[in-house]
Amino acid sequence: MARERGPDGPAAYNRRSNGKTEEPPVSVEPQSAPAIENLLSENRTFPPSAEFAAQANARASLYEEAERDFVGFWERQARERISWDTPFTTGLEWDLPFAKWFGGGTLNITYNCVDRHVERGLGDKIAYHWVGEPGDIRTLTYADLMRESSKAANALKALGVRTGDRVAIYLPMIPELPIAMLACARIGAPHTVVFGGFSAEALSDRINDCGAKLIITADGGWRRGKEVLLKPAADAAAAAAPSIENILVVSRLGAGEPHAGTAMTAGRDHWWHELVDGQSETCPPVPVDSEHMLYLLYTSGTTAKPKGILHTTAGYLVGTSFTHEMIFDIKPDDVYWCAADIGWVTGHSYIVYGPLANATTGVIYEGAPDTPGWDRFWQIVEDYKVTILYTAPTAIRAFMKQGPEFPAKHDLSSLRLLGSVGEPINPEAWLWYQQVIGAGRTPVVDTWWQTETGMILITPLPGVTTTKPGSATFPFPGISADVVDTDGNSVPFGGGGYLVLKRPWPAMLRGIYGDPERFKQTYWSRFPGMYFAGDGAKRDEEGYFWLLGRVDDVMNVAGHRMSTTEIESALVSHPSVAESAVVGKNDELTGQAVFAFVILKAGQEPSDELAKTLREHVSKMISPIARPKFLLFVPDLPKTRSGKIMRRLLRDIAEGRNLGDTTTLADTGVVETIRDNTGRAED
Repeated sequence: MARERGPDGPAAYNRRSNGKTEEPPVSVEPQSAPAIENLLSENRTFPPSAEFAAQANARASLYEEAERDFVGFWERQARERISWDTPFTTGLEWDLPFAKWFGGGTLNITYNCVDRHVERGLGDKIAYHWVGEPGDIRTLTYADLMRESSKAANALKALGVRTGDRVAIYLPMIPELPIAMLACARIGAPHTVVFGGFSAEALSDRINDCGAKLIITADGGWRRGKEVLLKPAADAAAAAAPSIENILVVSRLGAGEPHAGTAMTAGRDHWWHELVDGQSETCPPVPVDSEHMLYLLYTSGTTAKPKGILHTTAGYLVGTSFTHEMIFDIKPDDVYWCAADIGWVTGHSYIVYGPLANATTGVIYEGAPDTPGWDRFWQIVEDYKVTILYTAPTAIRAFMKQGPEFPAKHDLSSLRLLGSVGEPINPEAWLWYQQVIGAGRTPVVDTWWQTETGMILITPLPGVTTTKPGSATFPFPGISADVVDTDGNSVPFGGGGYLVLKRPWPAMLRGIYGDPERFKQTYWSRFPGMYFAGDGAKRDEEGYFWLLGRVDDVMNVAGHRMSTTEIESALVSHPSVAESAVVGKNDELTGQAVFAFVILKAGQEPSDELAKTLREHVSKMISPIARPKFLLFVPDLPKTRSGKIMRRLLRDIAEGRNLGDTTTLADTGVVETIRDNTGRAED
């Protein structure tokens, strides 16, 4: 067990979390309102194997080292991991809630991610294996990235982009996407990557907020065997965004030639292959201040103005590169695949900047996991001998639904570590992932973090941490996290409440672009002096953290505050269920009633008897109070193309309300199918 690992392991963090540090103990006072209840228990444990522990990058002593002097700990990482043009002179300046890390230093992040590796003889090392959905492939070495990012940077300069100018990137998952990001960073031009599934309106909102001068887009991309056009949306966005001066267009559908269906505006629009390919292969990287804005990434607000989350350069690079190396146990010969989309923060931190800073070989896949078949992921793992796979619980549950025969077709023996990201993972999905994909031998790192945090904050350390299925385990060394009640008092082990962070960390957001007051109000006003993540969490009796989802998803049923995540996990633990989503529905008697949407595994058929069985299963696993009053069998759930379940739409369906924006859904027809059948859901 983790608590038996001695004074430098997670058990030491557990003791520190109870106040046994140099800081005054945290008193636990009576709560003025109920915290989130701890309903579901999970006691299965998976200690690291002696073989893995012997070769692991991480050591238990990191916890104690970081806790003795957390600023000094991060300063050491910054000195060791970054090539500085000018060394930094201060570690942390903290004017709550505004942080500055590594003051006085200058650096270039593209140099750190690309050029320095080439200079030390790694130019021929593969940076990315790229797989297009139709089956086309490309391989890019670090020398290729250096050459192509330099040419693209020179093209940006030819279009009038200068250090400090903002660039909007609206591309599919093609090699030009990381190249464009590196080109921007090479000249110190902050980028904002807009996910290729977003609408023209969403794109223009982001452009107008940051005043971008240039859009980098493509004629389109491939998704589930179909062409998905992007240039028309970029044109519509540019028409509503007066700051845009030029549009640079990659020919993806035209395979390097102008695509017949792509309209180009003379003087404004430029083909990538015509402008970039003719540029010089040399572009000196521009040194920028440690706190220079690297990128903006907007949260996808549907009813309010999207928030431009601002990340800067040095602290972000330190945090992402160090967590990447420790959490994924990165070795020089690894083939690492983060199966996220670069349009989200996971792709920024753990496809582009973190892995490249560590000279890692990565995989990028353009398309959907079910195209041309449900074994596409496993074919890629086999083809490229992938050693580390990092994907989302929604993808794992989708694979579970199809059955083990698809991965069984392929040789997955190269895998030595698995990761989960995006939302809490159900224990049964964790076990399926570890046993079916990992053959029962790979560690699983279940990670918690956010767009705002920039880097992973709660996670196992492989080779150090004894894991529990469904738990993100403990805060990363140097991170101070807690679970508090409605008054901000620390909740004792065994209880649930609100996840907070109690001190700054290097990769943290520096603000909301152009709106410091909104930054303070959104993240720092709920619990004074603490960053409130917006997530619920619990800690078990051993101090393991269990994420319970967004507090907006907490239901109040007959006075009991229950997490939707725990009820979903109970449903998924039934052998007939592949995936579920739970929301609260207004109820005159209990305030809210549990409404469960259930996807069955392949070969299982919906029936009233099975619905009754599942209701009783939840009652037995958790409590009769958690028993779903409404349970609806559905073929799929409304998800974004990144795999996030849009529970907002499910709440609207449950309450019979008009649906809001559905443009980011992978399949817009899903919500209509569900809504047409909601009358069959009541017990």
